[in-house]
Amino acid sequence: MLAIFWLIDTVVGIYIFMLIASAILSWLVAFNVINTSNRFVYMVGDFLYRVTEPALRPIRRVMPDLGGIDLSPIVLILVLQFANMLIQTDVRMALLGY
Repeated sequence: MLAIFWLIDTVVGIYIFMLIASAILSWLVAFNVINTSNRFVYMVGDFLYRVTEPALRPIRRVMPDLGGIDLSPIVLILVLQFANMLIQTDVRMALLGY
């Protein structure tokens, strides 16, 4: 049973890493540090967009428009961390018999 929760924790950690990578890549593209005409950069950006956008889209619909600032990755990271901590706490309580 602990292996399942370890797997969930690892997947959440990898997804958070992808959210951060997607945000950093979007900044680099916006400031013309890297160019999406490079095939590798385009493929990485497209992959990160396809992986993160389904989770970010509902948050963006609810959040107010702040101009050029997108806080939805931060909100999603906080929600994922909260859910991960909630799962871990419940598992510890169940295993200890409380």
